[in-house]
Amino acid sequence: MLLRVPRAITVACAMACAAGPALAQDSVEQFFRGKTINIYVGSSAGGGYDTYARLIARHMGNHIPGNPAIVVQNMPGAGSNKAAGYVYSVVPKDGTAIGAIFPGAILQPLLGDAPVQHDPGKLNYVGSANSEIYLCLLRADAPAKTFADIFTREVIVGASNEGGTTRDLPAMMNNVLGTKFRVVTGYPGSRQITLAIDRNEVHGACGIGWTGLPTLYPHWFERKLVNIVVQASVKEHPDLKRMGVPSALDFARSAEDRQVMELVFSQGLFGRPYVLPPDVPPERVAALRKAFAAALEDKALTEEADKMKLDLDLVTGEELQATVAKLFALPAATVNKAKQSLIYKQ
Repeated sequence: MLLRVPRAITVACAMACAAGPALAQDSVEQFFRGKTINIYVGSSAGGGYDTYARLIARHMGNHIPGNPAIVVQNMPGAGSNKAAGYVYSVVPKDGTAIGAIFPGAILQPLLGDAPVQHDPGKLNYVGSANSEIYLCLLRADAPAKTFADIFTREVIVGASNEGGTTRDLPAMMNNVLGTKFRVVTGYPGSRQITLAIDRNEVHGACGIGWTGLPTLYPHWFERKLVNIVVQASVKEHPDLKRMGVPSALDFARSAEDRQVMELVFSQGLFGRPYVLPPDVPPERVAALRKAFAAALEDKALTEEADKMKLDLDLVTGEELQATVAKLFALPAATVNKAKQSLIYKQ
């Protein structure tokens, strides 16, 4: 027997379904109106992460329903694990706090031994302004001139701490490839590391991002004060490839070694990730992801980025969330070998 649904009920249901997204949008706008969103940057002021965060903060609010103000705060420490833990467990879980953290803070619970106060699988990923190409560079007067030289000549590189690429990448290459990086940790961020290079406190750095480097330190390249000796990333940058800078993956001695290196280098796929704590209402997560993507396509932001010579290459929050899930599902044997490779032995 066929039941007839009264037309009034059918129309009411259709109107309710159509109103769903609109009501969610209105709810998001109502919540964010008059609010301030804090972006907690896991590094000190003046470096690449800070520069990107301040650029995004100047434009992203225009694309969030309710147009909240966005303020950047620096929270360096523990390879940005301090900021990640703060966003994960301390800030309000309502969308008013975003973390700008290092990729190493995402892989730390997978590959590190030091306990952390966050679970990357439970964070909500807003997006990344770019995927990053990490590199190793040395002063022109360093004992080594090429990457091959570092297999026989020790060089001193400045680094943050465990979980930061400037510490983890040279440690891994020492263990997997046999390079001779001596890693000096404790620098709050890339700005302090580059100052140490300028002052000849260290020979160079390994695990610094290529993006924006020529803009932030033009004197290095104009006066040929540094040599870029290797790309330490899964992908190669076309500009660096044209310059003849080799990939560290080409020095892998076995397929197994290459797989371990690719896992550690996968940090570059995250670029400069922006995260929300767990349990933020889904409609606000969706709105912030949409606003982040829209800001990176905003003409005002892109023109400003061009003037600053900052690369933009959007990685969506959904893509980051899927990549995290994939990495944390890798076989235990591969993960264990990569984990062992990050133990720094002096």
